[in-house]
Amino acid sequence: MLSKILIIDKRKELPAKYKKNIEDADTSVIISNNIKDSLKDIHELEPDMIIVSDSIEKPLSEFCEQIRNLTFNTRPIIIALSKSADSGDRILVLDSGADDFISEPVNIEEFKTRIRAHLRRDIELNLDNTTLLPNKKIVEKSLKRLIYSDTNKAVLLVGVENLENYKTVYSDIASEKLIQTLVAITKSSLEPDDFVGQLNETNFIIITHIYRAEKLAAFLTFAFDTVAPKFYSEQDAKRGYMLMKSDRLAGMRANFVTVQIGGILGQYEHINSVEALIERLYSVKKLAKTPGSSNYIIDRIRLTGDNSTQQSSALNHVYIKEPDEALALLLRTTLELQGYDVDITLDINQSVQPAILIIDSGDNLEELELCKKIKSNPNFVNSKVIVTTSVHDKTAILNSGVDLYLPKPYEITDLIQWIEYFKKVII
Repeated sequence: MLSKILIIDKRKELPAKYKKNIEDADTSVIISNNIKDSLKDIHELEPDMIIVSDSIEKPLSEFCEQIRNLTFNTRPIIIALSKSADSGDRILVLDSGADDFISEPVNIEEFKTRIRAHLRRDIELNLDNTTLLPNKKIVEKSLKRLIYSDTNKAVLLVGVENLENYKTVYSDIASEKLIQTLVAITKSSLEPDDFVGQLNETNFIIITHIYRAEKLAAFLTFAFDTVAPKFYSEQDAKRGYMLMKSDRLAGMRANFVTVQIGGILGQYEHINSVEALIERLYSVKKLAKTPGSSNYIIDRIRLTGDNSTQQSSALNHVYIKEPDEALALLLRTTLELQGYDVDITLDINQSVQPAILIIDSGDNLEELELCKKIKSNPNFVNSKVIVTTSVHDKTAILNSGVDLYLPKPYEITDLIQWIEYFKKVII
């Protein structure tokens, strides 16, 4: 986990020297040369440690007390630096909220050792007992820093579904081992600058680079589903579900444990709080939920530019004709979260065709005529038509020229996979 240190020092050379000596792969250091900027950094970045020098405009004890009052909930470590070696000054500053007092000039090796010791203790106090991952306090602090500073990072909310049922059938110890296995898989797949923390018992936060997010989500869902059968009895594994055993739930079937992942790539400028970011992650993750298997959905960044090509725009253009308003809304929302431009109106004479058309054929296959017109229109030569229907006349539907017959009811994840496949074919 990357720790963040804020040095508040009016001088130029000494804070730069301190930064050079204590900054490493696990520790990021920023310097603020005045009180106004430092208060802004404290609010936005919530540093794990604040090193404050008596070179500032305020008395050191007074400023330490101000910092402590402003950071009551986050409780950073406060290290006071002073040219004074007087025990009275030391006691006053420590009573005002500082955790340590170091007299200058400092022994740089002792200084570095003290910094590491304070950070190590802070991390150990904020680890979950079962997973040894950073807890909710550290997770929320990391997300806040992300909102204010780094848009090249993606956030994944990894949720474990049906864990309570599993715990009822197989015990608390078994459920802990299952969670620990997921954590081990996750840690093994992360880069050194990635972050993983535990939001609550069944939800985890991963912060990684935007270009790694989707591959990471795909790997985690695949890897978990691969090892998950080992956590069930032979009877349950053969049956395909768990059979509840308690008096109240006896005879009830319960789905296996799965991992559902919702991700956001950037776009944090439109999110004004950690709570709003977490709520959005839960909303995206909810769309990923599928019965019986793990899944993920990524809310991608929408990029536009002066040199964007018409082909790229068309490849993300999807047309939907679905009479069921609830299903149409779900399809539209899901595809928009996947980065597609969704339209519900169609002019078959338009010059720029959508890449994919999803058409419900109706109870009497009346929309097959529209499909024939589309497939015979030169403007739609590269378009792919998917027909969904509850009328299972596969021959008649495929004879109209459509590219895919998808009987209802279908899984939205299956539809999305077909869309991604057809996009590759078009390219």
